[in-house]
Amino acid sequence: MSLERYSRNRWIRRHETSPREISDLLAIVDRDVGQSQIPGLAPEWRFDIAYNAVLQLATAALAAAGYRSERANKHQRTLECLGFTLGIERERVLFLDTCRRKRHTAIYERVGAISDSEADEMVAAAEQLRKEMKEWLREKHPQLVVS
Repeated sequence: MSLERYSRNRWIRRHETSPREISDLLAIVDRDVGQSQIPGLAPEWRFDIAYNAVLQLATAALAAAGYRSERANKHQRTLECLGFTLGIERERVLFLDTCRRKRHTAIYERVGAISDSEADEMVAAAEQLRKEMKEWLREKHPQLVVS
């Protein structure tokens, strides 16, 4: 698969981004990574906040590449595109998809679906992806980096 094929399948569409949009999304990421580490938060909330940081990173990467996800399966498609944008390994994309499904369970179906260690793992994933995203932007899309 590729971004072009996702576009042909109408899972994503062309989008023109701006440095401001990318900066705003990264500000959300920074806020959420920080908030996910507040002592005393339940693991479900820490996980959800860190997941949102990852989702916003994936959204920013997709926007920088010139696309935006369509509404149907938006979270899933946005996370899948990290393999095409940032080039993250398939195993990591699959991990993030598992996190997406766990988040859904924790938010909509069952209390206690997320452990402390799973929340820690999600926070670490968000921090790592944030680092990779900032490096990728500087290297591949420096025109979108706001100093």
